[in-house]
Amino acid sequence: MPTSPGSRSAHPLEVIALFRRWPRSTARDLVYTLLWSSLLGLAVTFAVGALTGSTVPLLPRLGMTLLASNAIGFLIHGTLAALRLAAPEAYGRRSRPMLLGQGVLIAGCVVLGITLTELVLRGPDALLRHPGKLGLLLPVGALIAVLMITVLGIIARRQAREAEAARQQEKIAEAGRLVAEARLRALQAQIEPHFLYNTLANVVSLIGPAPGQARHMLERLIDFLRASLAASRAEHASVGAELDLAGAYLDVLAVRLGRRLRYRIEADPACRDYPIAPMLVQPLVENAVMHGIEPKVEGGEIVLHAHCDGKVLCIKVGDDGAGLGHAPPRPGGGVGLANLRERLRSLYGKNAQVQLIENKNGGVTSRLLLPIDPDPTVPPSNPSAP
Repeated sequence: MPTSPGSRSAHPLEVIALFRRWPRSTARDLVYTLLWSSLLGLAVTFAVGALTGSTVPLLPRLGMTLLASNAIGFLIHGTLAALRLAAPEAYGRRSRPMLLGQGVLIAGCVVLGITLTELVLRGPDALLRHPGKLGLLLPVGALIAVLMITVLGIIARRQAREAEAARQQEKIAEAGRLVAEARLRALQAQIEPHFLYNTLANVVSLIGPAPGQARHMLERLIDFLRASLAASRAEHASVGAELDLAGAYLDVLAVRLGRRLRYRIEADPACRDYPIAPMLVQPLVENAVMHGIEPKVEGGEIVLHAHCDGKVLCIKVGDDGAGLGHAPPRPGGGVGLANLRERLRSLYGKNAQVQLIENKNGGVTSRLLLPIDPDPTVPPSNPSAP
């Protein structure tokens, strides 16, 4: 039998979990109908034999029953398929008129299937020799119709529960994603006060002795604030835009820290236009400055590098600063990376990750790994360490 009410291609065998493993298709439903009808035929054969004590040999009796049950099964299959194609919207609704109509059709298929089997096996006058047999077929047809409607109803209710559970999971996942995005938007909109205050204080101190340098620092600060505001409001960015934002941030710090900060930005041209979520690189750069360069008296160098490795985009932020465990603790330390990891989980699931690697010659390299072709079933590869 084909689709149940409310589902295109559910089959009575799907009431058993094992038979829900195979994808639904017309060919699968035909095979299931053959199996379902044959199982019912076997059950009826042994049940009737046990109850009536029939003396008819088992094989002829089994052959006749299997022929009748498959005739009935495929008639019901074809009839319900035709009904679904003729009235798909009405078929999908479990209204009383539709259920009654399906029951009448199933009962009619039962009567027709048994009648055809009698005509094939015993000739056209078989029913004439036993005219009362047609009257007995109607209760049998009604009983089978009730059984079929009940089984299909159980499947329809199970599918409705599964669909509702899936919708609830989607709502929960979407709510989690929105919460993570809202938290990040709030963080994006809040430039670190110390960075802003220190930069403005540096501008004021440079206005007298080095007005050109003060002007340059203020211009780069404006560029950074403009880019940060645009990134906090955008849903998508590009690798190039993220690197440019990091460059503006480092340019401001380079004026303030002087020779204590050097930086380079390297990116494969093919990667610069690749779309990513905004503000994914900035937390890594801030982390390198705060925990790597600033705690080291002589400062150091920060290198940003972006390249594509197979299906993975790798963005590395390396420094030769204080290194892991050597920098003094700072208030709120680790919050930025924790928020970044949470956001990556909401955006990419398990296909994205942040890695912290301590360099042999000092300092730390942060690696951001993003899938170029996101596929929830395939985790990203692990590019070799720098």
